[in-house]
Amino acid sequence: MIFAVPLAWLQLTYEKSRLLVAISGITFAVVLMFLQLGFRDALFDSAIRLQNNLVGDLVIISPQSTNLVAMRNFSQRRLYQALGMKEVASVNPVYISTGAWKIKEDPAGQTRNILVLGANPDAKVFKMPGAVSNIDRVKTEDVVLFDRTSRAEFGPIVRECGSLDLKAQFNDEAFTCKNLVNREVANRKIKVGGLFELGASFAADGAMITSDTNFLRIFDARRSGLINLGLINLKPEASPFETMRNFIVGQPGDNVVLPREKLQPDGKRIKALFQERTEADGKLVREENKDKVVIAKSDLTIDDLKKTEDAAIDDTRILTMQGYINFEKGYWQKSTAIGFIFSLGTVMGFIVGIVIVYQILYTDVSDHLAEYATLKAMGYSNFYLAQIVIQESFVLSILGFIPGLGISFFLYNLTKNATLLPLYIWDKAIPVMLLTIVMCVISGAISLRKVQSADPAEVFG
Repeated sequence: MIFAVPLAWLQLTYEKSRLLVAISGITFAVVLMFLQLGFRDALFDSAIRLQNNLVGDLVIISPQSTNLVAMRNFSQRRLYQALGMKEVASVNPVYISTGAWKIKEDPAGQTRNILVLGANPDAKVFKMPGAVSNIDRVKTEDVVLFDRTSRAEFGPIVRECGSLDLKAQFNDEAFTCKNLVNREVANRKIKVGGLFELGASFAADGAMITSDTNFLRIFDARRSGLINLGLINLKPEASPFETMRNFIVGQPGDNVVLPREKLQPDGKRIKALFQERTEADGKLVREENKDKVVIAKSDLTIDDLKKTEDAAIDDTRILTMQGYINFEKGYWQKSTAIGFIFSLGTVMGFIVGIVIVYQILYTDVSDHLAEYATLKAMGYSNFYLAQIVIQESFVLSILGFIPGLGISFFLYNLTKNATLLPLYIWDKAIPVMLLTIVMCVISGAISLRKVQSADPAEVFG
């Protein structure tokens, strides 16, 4: 019934200039929400690209590691301890660091940091397109694979190595280098012998893969026994959570530290974790850690690990692959301001839209107050008049969303081509449309007070 009444449409189109202003304002709010949500999701999606392309069931890292480009070293002895467990099929160490890539085309010798990954090429730990087919090439001294979706500032590597355009053909040939490309990373000469596809992120503008031996040649100050990431492959019948618990039991230390998000202190088995910090005046302050809890190793259950998928004991931290993905996402969500800024931008777009639509509807109601009073005098109820205003707000939301979607689609493609970030609009279309409808209906609901104040006695008195 509400959509069968044409009066709301007639009122909206009575002054076309006002309608266009209203649509423009809503479109602006829609574009703002699309962009903020897109940038936020691109941040998280790009941050976990590598994690999604690693082969393994469980991951071991240092408890001091914070994110992909700040992975601390730990002894690979811990990883090989897991190899002795009956549930484990194989283990693979991975080296991770950033190195200064010398930009050959820059006469001043400018450098740009690039993410460098090193692993045994026979282990096949990477499943990115191109990495599987080209990994044997890094067995040669100083040969690396280059991420062809790295930012253009690293130089025309793809063109120099004579690779095919991915748009024309997406197969192994598109990642094959016909020519070796000579470059310099961390003051060592290297040769690009193949390509793969990973993509840039907020943390790293480019990436390269090489063997563990070549990695240690590039970073010659690194000790071979100190790794950044340990991948554990389980036997088909093995439970990852049971394996995690068995691994923890075999480690030194009496207490296990777990994320607090899924486990809250109960004062008995699950205890709060306290930490000390020194204030500017030298006073030592002991405060509760809001992100972690501690459980005695003997009290740890498999259900605890199923909830957290993440546990740290002594000098190691063991996670499921999903837990490792959550670890990286959590850093960008909680430890940086970027995620908060994009979420705040979405909220601000929503509020701006409410204000714009409210101003339009309030002005429209004020200009047609006599008509509303006439309808009241004819016997129409406040509910009927409210329907008209809500209809107007709903129609405005649709009229503003459609051009907003088109403009956002253009801006997504523009940004994606410029930054190489994973920006995808269609999974956000329905949420933003619902936000737009809610935004406009809220504005309409606020404007109802003016409609209800329409008094026939004042108009015809």
